[in-house]
Order: sequence, then C-alpha cells, then structure tokens
Amino acid sequence: MEKQRTREEINKEYTWDLSLIFKTDEEFLNEVEKLKKDILKIEEYKNFNTSSKSLYEILILTNDLESRLDKTYSYAHLSYDQDLSNSKYQKYYGIVNNLFSDYSKITGFIIPSILKLDYEKIEEYIKEYPKLKEFEYLLKDLFRNKKYLLDEKVEIALSKISKAFDNSESIYDLLTNSDFTFDTIKTNDNKEVELTNSNYSIFIESIHEEERKQAFQTLYKTYKKYANTISKCLSNTVDSNISISNLRGYNSALESSLHSENIDVKVYDNLIKTVKDNINPLYEYFDYKKKLLNKEEFHIYDVYTKVIKNINKTYTFEEAKDIVLEALKPLGKEYNEVLKKAFNERWIDVYNNKGKRGGAYSSGTYLTKPYLLLNYEGKLDDVSTLAHELGHSMHTYFSNKNNPYHYAYYKIFVAEVASTVNELLLSNYMLKNTNIKEEKLYILNSLLDLYKGTLFRQTMFAEFEKQIYDLSSSGEILTSELLCDKYYKLNKEYFPESVILDEEIKYEWSRIPHFYYNFYVYKYATSICASTYIVREILKGNNDVKEKYLKFLTLGGSMDPIDELKTIGIDMNDSKVIVNTIDYFKEILDEFKKISS
Repeated sequence: MEKQRTREEINKEYTWDLSLIFKTDEEFLNEVEKLKKDILKIEEYKNFNTSSKSLYEILILTNDLESRLDKTYSYAHLSYDQDLSNSKYQKYYGIVNNLFSDYSKITGFIIPSILKLDYEKIEEYIKEYPKLKEFEYLLKDLFRNKKYLLDEKVEIALSKISKAFDNSESIYDLLTNSDFTFDTIKTNDNKEVELTNSNYSIFIESIHEEERKQAFQTLYKTYKKYANTISKCLSNTVDSNISISNLRGYNSALESSLHSENIDVKVYDNLIKTVKDNINPLYEYFDYKKKLLNKEEFHIYDVYTKVIKNINKTYTFEEAKDIVLEALKPLGKEYNEVLKKAFNERWIDVYNNKGKRGGAYSSGTYLTKPYLLLNYEGKLDDVSTLAHELGHSMHTYFSNKNNPYHYAYYKIFVAEVASTVNELLLSNYMLKNTNIKEEKLYILNSLLDLYKGTLFRQTMFAEFEKQIYDLSSSGEILTSELLCDKYYKLNKEYFPESVILDEEIKYEWSRIPHFYYNFYVYKYATSICASTYIVREILKGNNDVKEKYLKFLTLGGSMDPIDELKTIGIDMNDSKVIVNTIDYFKEILDEFKKISS
C-alpha cells in the first residue's frame, strides 16, 4: 500500500505560497497584536452618527480593520488546512477566531446607531460630505432592512440566544457524521466492507447491481432508525426560522431568507414551476439510461451508476494546467493572463498530504491572493475541479481589483456562476478535441449528470423545503411520517414511471444537510441556468455577452445580485433562461444517444 506523503515530501512548486500573505509567522503574530490595539480605536466613535464626516471616518476605519482581520484569518486557516494535526496553526486559527469575536462585540453598536437616523438624514450627509457617496449602495441596502429590525433590547436578546437556533443543525451534524454506524455490505469480490457516509457514493455508482442495492438498503436502514430524531432536528430549525421571520414582520421564512440578497420570492417559485413544466427531457434521460443498462427493472438505486465506464485516463497536473488554459481561452487575454499568475505565483496547493483538509475550495480575501486548495489525483474529475475552483478565484480576483473593500465580496446567489462557466467551457473544449468515442460519451454522460444533480435534483430539494415550511406555517407537525410522505410523493413527480421508487428513498430527506441552510439549495439551480446561457452565447461567438460577462466578474457586491445578472442579459424572473438550460440538457442527451447508439 502506498504511504501517504507528509507535507515536507511535497515538491514546493505544488504548494501554495502563503508568504505572499505574511512573510513569517512572526509577522502574522505582530499584525494580530497591532489589530488588538487598533480595534480599540472604534471606541473613539461612539457618537459617529452626529456628523457626516464622522460617519465616513468610521466606515473607512471598519473597512481597514476588517480587511486586515480577513488577511490574518486567511493566513491562519490556510496554514491550518495544510495539516490539521499541526498544533501551532490550530492555535493561530483559534487566536484569529477570538479576534473576530472581540471585533464583533466592540463594533456591535455601529449598525443600530446608523439605523437610528432616517435615510433622509443619510442623503443630507452625502450631499454635505461627497466622499460618503461611495458608500451609498451599502447604506441603502442597510436601510432596506430597517423595517424588519426589532427594538434594540429584543435585537440584543436575539443575538445572545442566536447560538441556540443553530443547535439542531449541530446535533444533526454530530449524529450523522460522528455517531452513525452502518452495517457491513458484501462486495462483488466477496469482501465484507463497513458502509460509511463517505464510501456510500462509491458503492451507489458501482457497476455491480448487488453492491448498489446493498449500499442503498443498508444506508437508509440506519437513517430510518433515527428518523424521529432527525425529523425533530429539522422541525426545530424550520420552526425557529418561521418564528424569527414572523417576529420581524416577513410574510414567510422564504421571503426572509431571500430578502438578505434582495431576491423576489417569484424567482424561487418560477424556478420550480418552469422545471416541472419542462421535466420530460429528464424522464427521457432516465428511460434511456434504463435501456443502456439493459435492465427490466430500473430501481432508484440504479440511477447513479455509470452507463459509460470510466475512461481511466489520467492527467499530470501540468497537462491539466495546459488543458484548462486552452479551454478558457475564449474568455480573453486578460482573464488568461491572470490564470497564468495563479500557477506561476503558486496560488494553488495541489496534492494531498498527511493531515491536509480533504476536498477542494477557493479562498481569498481583499488583501490576499485568491488561493485554491486541491487534492489532485489526475482523474478527469480533478481537471474539472481545477477549472471550477479557478472560476471562483478569478471572480474573487476581479471583484477585489475593481472595488473598494465594502463592495468586493459578491453574494452567494451568484457565487457558483463563474465556477460553472469554467466547468462547461472545459467540457465543451474536451468534447471538441477528442475523437475517441468512449471519451466523448464519458464527458457527455458527466454533463448530463451535472444537470441532473444541479438543476433538477436541487429544484426538487427546493420544492420539498418550501412544502415543509408551508406545512409548518399552517400548523402541521413535521413528523418523520409526514416528511417521508411528502418526499416520496415529490420523487414520483421528478422520476418517470420507468424508475422503481423503492420505499427506502422516502428517508433520503434525512441525509441532506442543506435543509438546515435556510433556503440555500435553489441557488445551485439558478446558477447553472445563468452559466449555461453565458457559455452557449460565448461558444456561438457572441462577443457582446462575453464582454458583459467579464464586466460582471468585476462587480463584486456593488449591486443586487439579480441586477448583476441582468447586466449580462439574464433575468432570473423570466422562465426563458431556465428553459434554455433544459433545451441544452436535451441537446446533450440527443448527442449522447446519437454517439452511443
């Protein structure tokens, strides 16, 4: 068995260069000490809301402090993620988190003090002190929330008990990630293997039906056992969100959640309706998958198995780099020059090492590079992950470059657009540049599964989430039986009759952590719709859309996210962009059928 490498055994060129943040640990610790002192300067501005100049000064001061705090956080958490067993960086990570906590307590008076004013007074201040103009959108957005704020004492009380609202999610995480144990299953080569939440994804995609069936039944046997406890966790989360939204005067918890990014509830409802009205291509995909697998009975546990075998082609990181750079050339010279910086300046931590955090992410702050963590193994999926995370990093880079600190961070609603654009451009490039039938089929199949999982499945989750909130708001108790019933009925709507819905699938809701994120999942679906429109237009040679997209990457958080997409020509209130995505899914399916037949 190959031994996992230590951090020291990884070639330096494949590790990120954190000295670009702080040259040494000592420099980091010195900055922490400076921040501890500089944060206290906030106390000099207790009456900042009495003059336009003081308002401007405190906003500038908090920008400076927060950007520096972000920088220390970036150094600490990236250093920690290199090796989670490193006690020194565990300590640094804790120090920075404590620093953020101290800052939050000291600055807690600022927003309430601003909102004690009428917005007319803010407008007077802007006229009186023109430098305040750069904060106008920020202040408008702040006052947009004013009518939903409660009495100061109530706000303080809610703040103090806010951790209690997260307890259900914490209990759920501990239960499912730490306490759950599953029975063993017998593999095709007759080995006994303990099932886990992690290896379940491997077995449910197995080419061996018995492995898939065993994994499916074994997993949900345990979730069924704890269904009452999990339903209580989810019910408490739903009740808490409903109670707070009612307390603040929202019409629903959904409206409250979407209000934070100024998204109309119609966007959410339009997504669900449009997807369901145009569900037939998904049905067609499952029907064709059943045909390719040559199965008389096509069960729900069969839908994840690959109909095209993994091509087992591997890519060195240098090959992946060259492929990604070529695939993203349609985005223009400046975009590609910055991409090269990511490789040449060592923004990327490439390979796995002992103790390194798993998975992949992009993480950058206003005063740092937009770093990427990978655990690269050379598979096609790893090449795609590189393109995906670079999308996030480029979005962060251009947002930071073109905005002051307070507008640099883009909203979650648009966060997955740039990453998915890169993924789709990569897939199209690789399809265009291979004549190998199996490779084309594998890429097409991966694209179909991307849309199945990101558009259709996340929309089903979004509908389930809305249903259970509506039920709870009307006085229904969210028992495990009710949740299972609603979830099973939804599956019947999102899968064709050719798919046998085994009873265990009704417990699937209990293993979806995103239901604790308060109406989050729909953003995956809207993002892939936006990305599909952008990529289709770019590949058609629509230079206008390309330039608008590149401009979009520079907007950061300077506009409402729904309006940022409109600058490209995408209106998420309109069904057209969703129908366009489903049409593209159908085109991929037709191409897949043509080549595989």
